[in-house]
Amino acid sequence: MNGAVYSMTGFATGTQVLGTSQTIALDIRSVNSRFLDLSFKLPDNYRHVEAKLRELVTSQLKRGKCEIKLGYQNVSADADANHISAERIQSLLAQQSAIHSFAPSATALSVAEIITLAMSKGETSSETASVTEVLTLMQSVLASFMQARALEGGKLVQVMLAQTKALRSLRDEVIPLVPALVEQQRQRFLQKFSDAMLDSGGKISASTAEERALSEATAFAIRVDVTEEVDRLGSHLAEIENVLTRTNDKKGQELGKRLEFLIQELHREANTLGSKSATLQTTKIAVEMKVLIEQLREQVQNIE
Repeated sequence: MNGAVYSMTGFATGTQVLGTSQTIALDIRSVNSRFLDLSFKLPDNYRHVEAKLRELVTSQLKRGKCEIKLGYQNVSADADANHISAERIQSLLAQQSAIHSFAPSATALSVAEIITLAMSKGETSSETASVTEVLTLMQSVLASFMQARALEGGKLVQVMLAQTKALRSLRDEVIPLVPALVEQQRQRFLQKFSDAMLDSGGKISASTAEERALSEATAFAIRVDVTEEVDRLGSHLAEIENVLTRTNDKKGQELGKRLEFLIQELHREANTLGSKSATLQTTKIAVEMKVLIEQLREQVQNIE
């Protein structure tokens, strides 16, 4: 799984048989989080392995809110596994009598409560897995967990690549718009000052009118120039695609944080593009860009 893009959302489970009457079950589940937040739910007789379990998890996970739960599951090979023995019922009644001798007002057990308690074996067991067995189980479940996260991460990558492709198409639409707009405005300024020259009855020379028109056109071109913004948009999109598709070169890095920074920069350039917009078409493109960028941000929040 080296080089995969991992989602912070995942789940995996596994069991380890203890003798013939019980198994231990291990569950790992996680959701997105800015940092790595681990929570362990272990029976008391397995508390001593928490440090080693934590070490295994932190060797694989960088971010995410992760819960690791270890517990018992009762099993039996007998067909009448749910049969309630008379000995079990007698034991419960004897315990009840002993309690009543100290607390006469204690409520007696109902039939339903006796059945429930007689069938329950609790969470304690004389059969306990060794540290090695627990760690082996953890390694197996953790491998499945990472596979699930990588599978989900792969789906996120495909969605994000489609979104970056759409953003690149919008960026490419902007490129020819500004020069055409600048030339259009230049011709308007030339015509405007040509008309002013005629209206002045020759008081304004042709060279002066042309110079003034070109000066106005140059100021307009500077005001609406988005070349730098378009270039930076292209650069950020290329880097996002690089992060998503060449993860082998970035082993060990938290790709989600890098992508979050790039999304922030994309949003900044789209905002600037919108503020410099001089036509309805470029305004519309800037709005569509920001919608796609927000969709990208939602996906990135799930990447480790």
